[in-house]
Amino acid sequence: MSTPRRVVLITGAARRIGAAIARRLHAEGYDVALHYRGSAGDMQSLVAELEAARAGSTLMLQADLAVFDRLPELVAKTVGHYGLLDALVNNASAFYPTPAGSTTPAQWEELFGVNARAPFFLAQAAAPHLRAARGAIVNIADIYAEKPRADLAVYAASKAALLAVSRGLAVSLAPTVRVNAVSPGAILWPDGGIDTDMQANLLAQTPLGRVGDPSDIAGTVAWLLSDAAAYVTGQVIHVDGGRHP
Repeated sequence: MSTPRRVVLITGAARRIGAAIARRLHAEGYDVALHYRGSAGDMQSLVAELEAARAGSTLMLQADLAVFDRLPELVAKTVGHYGLLDALVNNASAFYPTPAGSTTPAQWEELFGVNARAPFFLAQAAAPHLRAARGAIVNIADIYAEKPRADLAVYAASKAALLAVSRGLAVSLAPTVRVNAVSPGAILWPDGGIDTDMQANLLAQTPLGRVGDPSDIAGTVAWLLSDAAAYVTGQVIHVDGGRHP
C-alpha cells in the first residue's frame, strides 16, 4: 500500500515569501494547501506551475483571516481533501505603518487579528491532526518584533505577540508537535517601495551587507519541518543577515 505524501497548509501563499515556501515544500514532496486572500491571479499561476510538476498536489483556499470562522474552516477543508495534516506554516501577514498618535483601534484589531490571533487559532484547530502526524508548525514573524521601527509600533507588537504565541504553543503542544518561528530581516522591500535613505540604513545595520532572498526563508522553514530539526522547538530563527545579535 502506498504511503500518503506529507501535507502542509500555508497561509498567505500566493506570492512573495509565501510562494517561495510553497515551491520549496512542494519540491520536497509535500502536497500543499495554499491559502490566499485577494491575490487570485497570482495563486492561480502558482497552482498551475505546481500542478504541472505533480498533478493533484495542490488545494487552493481563499479566506480573510480576520474573519474568525474561516480559520477552523481552512483546517477542515485541508483535512477533508487530503485526509491528514502534517504541518502548518503561518506566513500571512498584515503590514502597514502605525505611527503613535494616529493609529486607530481598527488598525490595531486588524494587525493583531491577522498577525497573532489567526496563527494561534489555526494552530488550535490543526493541533489534533498535527498530534496524530507528530507534525510541526512554523510561524513567520519579523525582526521588528524585537527591534521595532518607530512607524511600525503596532505591527511590531503584533509580531512580538506571535513570538509569544509560538513559545506558548511549543510548550502546550509538546511533546508531539514542534512549534518554531522564523524572523526575517531585509528579504523583500515592501510592494509600495521604500525610501532610499531607509533602505541604505537597513543595509548598513546588516553585517552581510545585502538583501536576503525568499529562498533563504523557505529553506529555513523546510529545515524546521524536517527530521533534521526533530529536537528543535520553541525557538526563533533569525534569518536577517546578522542584524539580530
